[in-house]
Amino acid sequence: MANQIYTQSVTVDGGAVRGIVDGDIARFLGIAYAAPPIRFELPRSPAPWDGVRDAVESGPAAPHRIGAFPMIDPTPLVGRGSDGGDGDYLRLNIWAPQGAEGAPVMVFIHGGGFVAGSKDAPVHDGSAFARSGIVCVAINYRMGVDGFLPVPGAPTNLGLRDMLFALDWVQRNIAGFGGAAANVTVFGESAGAMAIADLVTSPLAEGLFRRAIIQSGHGAMVREIGVAQRLVRKLAKVSRIVPDVEGFRSLSNEMMMDAVEKLAKPTARIDLRGDDGIEPVFGISRFIPVYGDDVLPEKPIDALRKGAGCDVEILIGTNAEEMNLYFVPSGVRRKIGGLLARWLLGKSLPDAGKALRAYGYKQKGVRPGEAMTRAMTDLVFRWPARQYAEAHQGKTWMYEFDWRSPACDGELGACHGIEMPFVFDTLACASGPKGLAGIDPPQALADRVHGIWAGFARDGAPPWPQFGAFRQVFQLAQGQAIHEPAMPAAAFLPE
Repeated sequence: MANQIYTQSVTVDGGAVRGIVDGDIARFLGIAYAAPPIRFELPRSPAPWDGVRDAVESGPAAPHRIGAFPMIDPTPLVGRGSDGGDGDYLRLNIWAPQGAEGAPVMVFIHGGGFVAGSKDAPVHDGSAFARSGIVCVAINYRMGVDGFLPVPGAPTNLGLRDMLFALDWVQRNIAGFGGAAANVTVFGESAGAMAIADLVTSPLAEGLFRRAIIQSGHGAMVREIGVAQRLVRKLAKVSRIVPDVEGFRSLSNEMMMDAVEKLAKPTARIDLRGDDGIEPVFGISRFIPVYGDDVLPEKPIDALRKGAGCDVEILIGTNAEEMNLYFVPSGVRRKIGGLLARWLLGKSLPDAGKALRAYGYKQKGVRPGEAMTRAMTDLVFRWPARQYAEAHQGKTWMYEFDWRSPACDGELGACHGIEMPFVFDTLACASGPKGLAGIDPPQALADRVHGIWAGFARDGAPPWPQFGAFRQVFQLAQGQAIHEPAMPAAAFLPE
């Protein structure tokens, strides 16, 4: 590293740090925004240090595993997994324009089903945002058992509390990196977007951000604490421990990840449906935020309708074929039969048969797996996002990512996560024979999408009308806003 040029030191909570000059941007990696977490305790400020720390190493991610994924390489989007290292993983990365002063700030929260992912996945590199005049921040947070299991006697929603702690750190420290604390946009994808959609309504988040970009997320993936505690008891039984704080503290990271994997299987016997008979995550993850505490006093959609978060400007959207990511590479969409499709959907939704028929099941030329994939795309992602946009009482714009990836023999399409390398302008890491974006994805579309995101962070004014009563949705690949009618999914989900 002798040839590296270091930045001037910046004083942050705990001490001073210095990063690396990379052309016209400054890069700071692995800054501790909190102390190493103590299991089932609130985040704490990092211990102070003497001298200047080099912020050039990313550090570990929260403990998690990345499963095998056929046909495509997920590593650029989610990383390689982590054993948690020395436990000092509540860190953040910053990319800033050289010499910036009062620049807009964007804080990214990664996805991964609340059980996987990290700030350091290659697709999340914030360099392009820095070159667009934005101070870009990406954070880690606690996941799985440590972050989203409401163990009796422990604080709830610790993963969300980590995010709040990081956002508060940004308010206090970002000016030193050239950012404007009064102009923060928080953005995220999948679980990160779900978390942001929740935090928009949280009384603990007031004043921490001005705008939010919610990519393939909404506020419906939450559970009542009582329902989520069924998961506490099941995990304790699987792990042969007492279902309390001390019982779970006795588990190593490895043991916890083993238990999480067991309960992730579709055959795991656990019922996480609410009183309405719906399992809000449709089996994608067992771990999600809960409501009924000080972070989320009520269901986010209900809070929105009462005016919560009305001062936050929101850009929200989904991809046209979200569930293709789960069902195309695995072969499920092509091979699954009608009885199994109905059984799988029926584990999460009443009237599963009617829902499948509404999406083409039993119509000539429509495979059961195709109907299930279309139905779940709308039920899990697209329709709840529209409900969120409609409920928000403030300024709200909606997009649809409609470019179809040619990966998986042309069948992957506009799947979950495909917008990420376009948003960050990191197409190179997601292209190629096993890349999510396939061979030679369009750079012009990355220029457009990245430009819209950066522009929203600057002034909160996307170049199309708000969602409103006319249900305007901007198709990113087509470059036009269209009126979108209600979806068949509306008949099967709560209003």
